[in-house]
Amino acid sequence: MNIYKRLGVKEMINAADSYTIIGGSLMPNEVIEAMSEAARAFVSIEELHDAVGKRLAELTRNEAAMVTGGAAAAMAIAAAACMAGADGELAGKLPCAEAGRNEILLYSCQNNGFVQAVRLTGAKVIELEDRTPDSDRQLREAITGRTACLLYFVSTQFERYAPPLGDVISICRERGVPVIVDAAAQLPPVSNLWAYTEMGVDLVIFSGGKTLRGPQNTGLVVGREDLIAACRAHSSPRSSVGRPMKVSKESLVGLLAAVERYVGLDQEELSRQYEFAVETICAHARRLGLRAERLYPGPTGQSYPRAALYPDPSCGYTAESLQAELKSGDPMIWVGLSEDKAAILVNPLHLQDREIALVCDRLARLVG
Repeated sequence: MNIYKRLGVKEMINAADSYTIIGGSLMPNEVIEAMSEAARAFVSIEELHDAVGKRLAELTRNEAAMVTGGAAAAMAIAAAACMAGADGELAGKLPCAEAGRNEILLYSCQNNGFVQAVRLTGAKVIELEDRTPDSDRQLREAITGRTACLLYFVSTQFERYAPPLGDVISICRERGVPVIVDAAAQLPPVSNLWAYTEMGVDLVIFSGGKTLRGPQNTGLVVGREDLIAACRAHSSPRSSVGRPMKVSKESLVGLLAAVERYVGLDQEELSRQYEFAVETICAHARRLGLRAERLYPGPTGQSYPRAALYPDPSCGYTAESLQAELKSGDPMIWVGLSEDKAAILVNPLHLQDREIALVCDRLARLVG
């Protein structure tokens, strides 16, 4: 009996996304083995951070990189780095940031629950109006001597009403203000690991436990060498705002193994697998009388498809009730919902071959 059965916890099929609430992703053997090996010896955590960061920078084609205790932790640490730099005395004063650079700019349409992470530093979040003809002027006027950085979320729902990232970078660079980009879920394409910094972004944050399939409680920060050094100054094992966001030696090595694996994957073959899964599910749904469409790109902008399945009223289900029914069954199947709640979205990212058949079978039993 496996650990979940012993605990009385139900396993599920993840046809939704890399959601934290359901465990993010499944770590491949390479990652599990690397973490197991790391658990068998003591090392200097600082030395390991240095070595892992150097290798991650090489793999992701960036000046520097580091591992954090999740993407939200990365936001807090990156904000602290922009506020106080690598100055140990200033770092020790956070989150009491009553003077100096203690303001973080953010577009109103991008304000979301994750922004709470940067407030842990004591920063004051200054909201900017959404995209208007005067957006450039507004941004220039918002930048003052108290501005630490601008935080920008690259995801379809957050970018829709914000000024283009390229315009924001140009103005912030002109005024000497770092830009932090949250790209937690923006893989694939693999090129995003270096594309944002090539655009001029100063620090970019990725989740380690989503598409990378590393430990779920890891984040990856890439970008400017001086700012990564400052991030390290605000991170465990130092006594700073990042001290509670500890990264274990196992997680450091695990994320490195995950990134090494991911950048070495045949991305075209992965794309073919995703397309096959989506077409298989769509074809099956059409035979059941459902309208089925290939949705591309994904709802948050990733470059792989989803199957959008629209229940007909005659089948007795709305998309929301069908989603709930799939979730309540055995095995439990998690699917997403379209933005207008008219369709369930089946995501192939974490579906194994045998699970595609299980999803199709459950749909047949419910609406066939």
